[in-house]
Amino acid sequence: MNWLETTIYTSKQGLEVVTGLLLQLGVTGFVIQDPDDYDEFLTLQGTTWDYMDEEMEKLKDCPTSIKIYLADNMQGNETLIELKNTLTRLKNEDIEGLYGDLRLELGNINEEDWANNWKKYFKPFEVGKHFVIKPSWEKYEKVTERYILEIDPNSSFGTGQHYSTQLCMEQLEKLEIKGQRVLDMGCGSGILSIAALLLGAKEVTAVDIDQNSADIARDNLQKNHMSETTFQVYCGNVLEDDDFTIQLGSQYDLVLANIVADVIIAMKELLKGFLRPGGQLITSGIIGERAEEVKCALETAGFKVHTLTEKNDWIALGAVLKEE
Repeated sequence: MNWLETTIYTSKQGLEVVTGLLLQLGVTGFVIQDPDDYDEFLTLQGTTWDYMDEEMEKLKDCPTSIKIYLADNMQGNETLIELKNTLTRLKNEDIEGLYGDLRLELGNINEEDWANNWKKYFKPFEVGKHFVIKPSWEKYEKVTERYILEIDPNSSFGTGQHYSTQLCMEQLEKLEIKGQRVLDMGCGSGILSIAALLLGAKEVTAVDIDQNSADIARDNLQKNHMSETTFQVYCGNVLEDDDFTIQLGSQYDLVLANIVADVIIAMKELLKGFLRPGGQLITSGIIGERAEEVKCALETAGFKVHTLTEKNDWIALGAVLKEE
């Protein structure tokens, strides 16, 4: 297997934040380089040396960084897209610049080549019992009764290859959502919004904190010939903007939230507020070790978690808002 060497440049203060984000994305192996490690080494070992390894000498002048290796396949490239978007959001929020450059650099391949080369891994494939997902540059000639969902993710998360997306779609197709109002929080490429409309949802409101993702979601909804009257796409942050939260409204029949564990936990009361009593929630982006934590958080907010599905240590939870 080939690997994408990926380096994230940050600061001493940013190390904990960035490694935490990596863990939420399911990246558990990384190498940290920090000039403070050189100083600590000298403090612990003394300063009189006849010889010091060249690599150790380099450490004292290196920028603070985190190096990871992602599989050069569709899963790895989806993780890389989400990582790029996450770092962009973090940099926008880091007004004081405490977390450094938050710059991502690819080893052995330049950005432009990667932007084109990853497409070779994106071929039509089936998800669940009802969907075929394909990029616009690939043909699908097999006769099928499945819905053909066309996605061009560009720089947004959501090709359908990621386990969390598949888990959401597989739970979604088991619900009766014809005629229902759906809210897609953290819509990315819009893939779950499109899936919901294909399954008969009356209307979908798609939301992402990143403007680029919102634009891509709108493009993909249009490419899949969804009527403009059946969807709305917004860019905004419900955790920081109360007016935006009010604008989105309430009494939705179903909320989709394929995000990460910490954001789901932070949004638990908001998710409750968006739903009608008896409304359904499907949420993923949760690594296995955080599943119980997220489940407990949702239950304290008034949800009954009735479904837990898993793929390759990624978890999706299905829940219903209890009627008071």
